[in-house]
Amino acid sequence: MTALTATSARRLPGARFRPLLALLGPHRPLLLGAIVSGIAHHLVVLASAGVGAWVVSRAITGGAAGELRGGLVVLGLLLPLLAFTPWLESYLAHVAAFRVLADVRNRVYAAFDRLAPGYLLQRRSGDLGAAAVSDVEQLELWFAHTLSPLVSAATVPAAALTALAVFHPALALALAPALILLALLPAWLRRRAAAQGAALRAELGELNAEVVDTLQGLRELLTSGAGDRQLDRVLDQDGRLLRARLAHGRRSGIEHAVTNAATTLGLLAVLVTAALLVSAGALRPELFPVAVVLAATTFAPVTAVTDVARDLNLVVAAGDRIMTVLITPAPVTDRVTTAPPGPIEPRVRFQDVRFRYAPDLPEAISGVGFTVAPAQTAALVGHSGAGKSTCANLLMRLWDVTSGSISVGGHDVRDFPQEELRRLITLVPQDVYLFNISLRDNIRLGRPDATDADVEAAARAAYAHEFIRGLPDGYDTVPGELGARLSGGQRQRIAIARALLKDAPILIMDEAVSNLDVESEQEVAAAMTAARHDRTTLIIAHRLSTIRTADLIVVLGDGRVVESGAHADLVSRDGAYARLLAGQLTGP
Repeated sequence: MTALTATSARRLPGARFRPLLALLGPHRPLLLGAIVSGIAHHLVVLASAGVGAWVVSRAITGGAAGELRGGLVVLGLLLPLLAFTPWLESYLAHVAAFRVLADVRNRVYAAFDRLAPGYLLQRRSGDLGAAAVSDVEQLELWFAHTLSPLVSAATVPAAALTALAVFHPALALALAPALILLALLPAWLRRRAAAQGAALRAELGELNAEVVDTLQGLRELLTSGAGDRQLDRVLDQDGRLLRARLAHGRRSGIEHAVTNAATTLGLLAVLVTAALLVSAGALRPELFPVAVVLAATTFAPVTAVTDVARDLNLVVAAGDRIMTVLITPAPVTDRVTTAPPGPIEPRVRFQDVRFRYAPDLPEAISGVGFTVAPAQTAALVGHSGAGKSTCANLLMRLWDVTSGSISVGGHDVRDFPQEELRRLITLVPQDVYLFNISLRDNIRLGRPDATDADVEAAARAAYAHEFIRGLPDGYDTVPGELGARLSGGQRQRIAIARALLKDAPILIMDEAVSNLDVESEQEVAAAMTAARHDRTTLIIAHRLSTIRTADLIVVLGDGRVVESGAHADLVSRDGAYARLLAGQLTGP
C-alpha cells in the first residue's frame, strides 16, 4: 500500500476530497452549474411541499377560494421548475463527470508512458489495468452523483430550519439534533470507512491481476498441470475480496440503520413539537401540516447523500490509487526541449558508466566503457545478469546512468528529449509483443504513415512476407492477444520487419534470433546483415553464429567490461570470451 493510500484514513474530512476536486480541471463551471441546479431543485421541492401543505390545510379548515387561488398559482409556477431543475442538474453533472473521466484516463495513460518501465515493473499489469479502468470509472460516483447533492445537503436543511424557526423556534430546535447526527455520522465512521475502501480497491486490483495472469498463462498452466494450483490462488484472492466486501457491507449496514433511525426520530420530534405548540395555541393549526411536510422534505437531500456516502470511501480509495500514479516522479525526465542541432552521427559511446536500479541495491554495471562507430556492429556477451540488457536500456534512456555518460554522435543522451532520442534507435526485443491488430499495423507501429508497399518491403527483408501471405487474411490477419496465433519465430520476424520499417540509424537486437529454428535463423541472419549496413548496431546475444559476425565484441562480467575486441583476437587470448565459447560448444 502506498504512503498516499495509507494516510488517507487520517486526513481531515475536507482534505480527503481535495485530490478529487483537483481532477476537475477546466470542467469546474459545468459542475458549478449542476450544484446551483441541485440547490434550486431542493429549494423548489421545499417550497412546493410547504405551499401544497398550506393549501390543503387551508382548504380543510375552511379557507376562502380567493385565498386558496394564490397558493395554487404559486404551485403552478413551481411545477415546471420542479421538472426542469433535476434534469439540468443530472445533465450538467454527468457531462462534467464523463469529461473528467476522459481527461483522467488520458492522464493515467500518459503517466504510464512517463513512468515506464521502472515503476510499472513494481506493479502487476492487471492491477495497473484496474487503476486505468475501474478506478477511473469509480470517480463517476463522486462527480455525477455526490458532489452536487453534498452541497445541497449542506444548504437546503439550513433553509428548512430557517423556515421552521419563523413558524416557531422550538420546531427548528426539535429538528436540528437529527440533522446534526446525520451530518456527523460519516465523519465518525470515516477512519474505518477509508481503511475499508482502500483495502477493498487493493483486493479488487489483486484479483484482477490474478485473473490476467491466469488468462495469459493458460497454456503453461494446462501443459504443466498447475491449473488447479492457480485456481486455488484465484479463489484465495477472491475470498480475501469477499471478506473485504463483507466488512464494508457491515459498516454500511450500521450507517444505514442509524440514518433511518435519526430520520424517523427527527420527524417524530417535529410532529410531537408541532402538536404541542398547536395545543398550546403557540402555532396556528394550518401551519401544523406545513411544518411536518417541511421536516420530512428536509431529510431528502441529507439521506440521499448518506446513501451515496456509504460507498464514498471506495471513491476516495480509487482517487488515491489514481493520484499515486499521477504524482509518482518519473525515473527519467527531460532536461531539454529540443535535440542538438545538425545531423546526428550514429556513434555510440559508453564512458565509465555506472548504474544501480535503487540506492540500496548494488551496481548493475560499473565503469563500463566502449565505443561503437557508425555502421559498426558491437555484440555484448556474458553470462545472465552480466549487465548486457542494462546497457541497452540505458542507451534508450529507460533509466538514467548513476554516473559516467552515454553519448550518441558526441552528445550525451540526456541532451536529447526522450522522444527525439528514441527516434534514432529501434529495438528488436527477445520477447516480442504483438498487439491485437492486423499484422500490417503491427509492422508499421513505429512508422504509422508507411504505405502498404513499404510494409511489404520490410516484411520481405525480414523473410516474413511468405508466411504472412500464407495466412488466411494475409497482412490483415489479427495475431491474437500476445500474438498467440503465430509461432515464436514468426513473431520474431514481424518484430524485425517492424524495426526495418522504422529505419532508425541505431539498431539494438536483444537476443533477436533466440526463438528461431535453424532455417529461419539463417534467413533472418541474412536479412539482418543487410539491415546492419550503414547502421550502428548493438547486439545482445549468446549464439556464436550471431556473435562472430560483429565488428566489436564486448565481454561483460558482473557489470564490468572483462575484455573487448574482434572475434579472432578474443579467441586467441584464451580469456573470458574463449571460456564462454567453450561452455557454449561443450555444454554445461
